[in-house]
Amino acid sequence: MFVCLCNGITNNKVAEVVAQGASTTKQIAEACGAGADCGRCRRTLRAIISSMNGSVDSATRPPRAGGAPSALRRSCDRR
Repeated sequence: MFVCLCNGITNNKVAEVVAQGASTTKQIAEACGAGADCGRCRRTLRAIISSMNGSVDSATRPPRAGGAPSALRRSCDRR
């Protein structure tokens, strides 16, 4: 499947680059060009990184129960 339409980069190519050690969207962009242009694919790139590294980041994590983080809720309550 194409991940980066601007540069014609597939998920397989991104997975290959991540397997070779890329761990950020910037490193992926430098290695194969995905995410280097318009940036719409960067969220997908982060999801691929997370799935291959077995971690969950803010781009793929479901929202917290209760909505906004507590610091944000506190700042909103002051108004």
